[in-house]
Amino acid sequence: MSHVFHRHTRSEYPVADRGEGIHIVDTTGKRYIDASGGAAVSCLGHGHPRIVEAVREQVGRLEFAHTGFFTNRPMEALADRLIASAPAGLDRVYFVSGGSEAVEAAIKMARQYFLEIGQPSRTRLIARRQSYHGNTLGALATGGNMWRREPFDPLLMDVSHISPCYAYRGRREDETEAEYGLRMAEELDVEIRRLGPENVAAFFAEPVVGATLGAVPATEGYFRRIREICDEHGVLLILDEVMCGMGRTGSLFACEQEGISPDIAVIAKGLGAGYQPIGAVLVSGRIYDAFRAGSGFFQHGHTYMGHPVACAAALAVQRVIEEDDLLEAVRTRGARLRSLLEERFGNHHHVGDIRGRGLFLGLELVADRASKEPFAPELALNVRVKREAMDRGLMCYPMGGTIDGRRGDHVLLAPPFIVEDADLEVITARLGEAVDAAIAGAIT
Repeated sequence: MSHVFHRHTRSEYPVADRGEGIHIVDTTGKRYIDASGGAAVSCLGHGHPRIVEAVREQVGRLEFAHTGFFTNRPMEALADRLIASAPAGLDRVYFVSGGSEAVEAAIKMARQYFLEIGQPSRTRLIARRQSYHGNTLGALATGGNMWRREPFDPLLMDVSHISPCYAYRGRREDETEAEYGLRMAEELDVEIRRLGPENVAAFFAEPVVGATLGAVPATEGYFRRIREICDEHGVLLILDEVMCGMGRTGSLFACEQEGISPDIAVIAKGLGAGYQPIGAVLVSGRIYDAFRAGSGFFQHGHTYMGHPVACAAALAVQRVIEEDDLLEAVRTRGARLRSLLEERFGNHHHVGDIRGRGLFLGLELVADRASKEPFAPELALNVRVKREAMDRGLMCYPMGGTIDGRRGDHVLLAPPFIVEDADLEVITARLGEAVDAAIAGAIT
């Protein structure tokens, strides 16, 4: 009997024994293709020798040094590398242990920034419905997934939520995608004016929405208009790239493809590729300078921030991505995977949309393609897809509540950057079998 408090208390899980490239092998010897990178984490697959050696070497040299007493070389080197590749204006890196911690730090950083510059009334945050920013209370409040928020709603701070840029379901027939995106962006301006610009601290958004929408990118021009609105009202733009960043969409930072720079960027997952738990908040020089000229410190902190082994692992991950030209691999393999998905699901009666960027792709499952009617939530189609996929030795990331936190199902794919064309063909074939089997089981 297990004494672990598992995610689902009535589920029984296979025991992961080892990782080999794009596969995880359980204790029975069954192999699973990790076509979701866990949760878009394992961007270099499993057991990569250069990362393993970097971790081993750092543990042998220095396993921990509290950042209240010391800096350390891996942390300094990783910060230098990230800023050298970051969007213009980002100048400092605050390291934490994961995405939710990074979002919490960003929230508090935004609040303290306005205290430092003498604008204490700026306390309000704005985010988007169907966004996901983490599971700690501040991050959960900021996120816009109603199903995740509901049990804890009495504990959550008040955050405003505007519409997502979700063209598949939101665009009118009489408007182009660009016109739709601009209409959605204007909701931010309306909400800032409703709250009073002097009261708004920041707007949070994922450049490509991951877990809750299934790899939905914004339409052309949406984020440029968002940047203009934030600048007009003195509101900080905070981009959550925990899932879509660090090369996942084909550029190191997903916002590069939008042609904008945020005031704060939040990263994790692919930063350390799962070899160590790590996340980070990248902030503009303007924000850092306000802290330095004001109180001189950020009233926040965690025991394991800037952990030398975590930073050494992440530094090795970023070096491999550059040295092996894996961003180009993401672009080319992503295009191939999209082509295979189009071939297999493009005319599927129960696949309404295929979307995403790079090796970050999603399928939206529907009961009826023409009307876009979702499957009934009671069918738990996403749960069935996951079970059927695992039976076939495939890890993918199905989720429910795509439309409003309750209705709708999608499947997210985020395979490792080292995946080959032959692997993509197997992934597509197994996913096709799993989806068909799950739907057949749900509607019979």
